[in-house]
Amino acid sequence: MQYMAGLQFTNDDFLECIAENKEYIFEVYFSWGDFPNGRNSQVESSRFLPWELQQRQIEVLRHMSNEGVRLNLLFNGNCYGAESLSRSFYNRMGDTIDYIFTNFGLNSMTVTSPLIAKFIKSNFEGLEVRASVNMSIGTIQGMDYVAEYFDSYYMQREYNRNFEKITELKNWCDENGKQLYILANSGCLNFCSARTFHDNLVSHEAEISKMDNVFSFEGVCKKYLQDEKKYVSLIKDTNFIRPEDMALYEPYFKAAKLATRVHKTPQTVLKSYINQKYSGNILDLLEPAHNIYPYVIENGNPLRLVKLEEGIC
Repeated sequence: MQYMAGLQFTNDDFLECIAENKEYIFEVYFSWGDFPNGRNSQVESSRFLPWELQQRQIEVLRHMSNEGVRLNLLFNGNCYGAESLSRSFYNRMGDTIDYIFTNFGLNSMTVTSPLIAKFIKSNFEGLEVRASVNMSIGTIQGMDYVAEYFDSYYMQREYNRNFEKITELKNWCDENGKQLYILANSGCLNFCSARTFHDNLVSHEAEISKMDNVFSFEGVCKKYLQDEKKYVSLIKDTNFIRPEDMALYEPYFKAAKLATRVHKTPQTVLKSYINQKYSGNILDLLEPAHNIYPYVIENGNPLRLVKLEEGIC
């Protein structure tokens, strides 16, 4: 199995880990500049000024390209606000795609907007256009509705453990010349009622951060999981795949996405899935990585909820 890894441009250890294991890397994915995307801004860091970080992006992408690693550009924001249909937005996006494609050899793009997908298909021949996991496409109808715009799909994460559904979707993709991919280490609760709202907030975080905000929002899962009786949801109501189980998915997916762009130890995530083995708290591999201390979910078959002894970390 190969993996898609989300770049952290300022994490030298992770970048080195990617380069050392490039035979297992299907592609690396990243956002650009201040375009809204599915995670926090990639041009903000306490260690770098914005223009320094943009230069850092350029250096890292050039290095990845020289190493022969495929590149995937994200336009997977859930909302682009007033710019969503504007000529200036599409002109700026087109210039950005052209710059990255020309200088680094862009291979594919992951998007949420059918209009952005249509724009790419019309203007950048040969560039694979992939439907984001944020679109929650989990049916043949859902794939067929937008088949003219997309070459491939991330399967809706809620069906990660449903092999009957996976087989159905895979067969349709094979029959229609499409590719199917999977997100392996999501910590999101299945069918989350607040996911769309949360994704919209993330898309507008640059604007929101400038406001005199009366609330903060980190997702409903954090408060929900403060109740010990709800800990069972971390097993039955999540969709992550253990590294040890990835071999089961190889007949259906040629690559799996790993959420690593904001993970605290992305190299641990990548190495665990490459080796298909991890010993420890399985929650530490997920994004979001839920903290239910003093409990952990010990990776094994089956998974076990374990309470740590006092003083043990």
